[in-house]
Amino acid sequence: MASPTVCEPPGSKAYWPAWLAGLALGIVLLLTFLITGHGLGATGFTTRLTAWLGGEVLPKWTVNNDYLGPMVENGSVMSSWITWQVLGVFAGAFISARLAHRLAWRIEGSAHAGTIGRLLKALAGGIFAGFGARISAGCTSGVGLSGAAVLGVAGFVFLGAFFLSGLVAARLTGGGVK
Repeated sequence: MASPTVCEPPGSKAYWPAWLAGLALGIVLLLTFLITGHGLGATGFTTRLTAWLGGEVLPKWTVNNDYLGPMVENGSVMSSWITWQVLGVFAGAFISARLAHRLAWRIEGSAHAGTIGRLLKALAGGIFAGFGARISAGCTSGVGLSGAAVLGVAGFVFLGAFFLSGLVAARLTGGGVK
């Protein structure tokens, strides 16, 4: 089976080997536990952002909402550690892409998916993953990586279910490597 061809920006640097990137992620996760006392995560940021926006647009409804209300009462979205983590990830990714000469507007994936089809599938996948993350009380990094790092059964179950769901969805939608 041939590897898919990926258009690389001219002069871009090679990606790190997977084992090295995984090792670096493990070190970052360990340091996060040691320094902050909790693991990595991201979906809490979007929930806090939603609560903050709701507090600005519909303050009475948001404060009375059982799910969003406590987040509004706990202060600004900027006072949460998870906000700074997400902003740091964004800044780090931007700087890394810039230094590696990989900062370019492009749509990843095979051409057979088509631009609009690929974007709609990515949007639907993101919505389903985000919904699933809120139901499971965490995202891939929160429940999966951080949960598995502390040998939590939920972390391993979540990772297995996440990968299995991805394989099934790829098969059903015609995605994946051809």
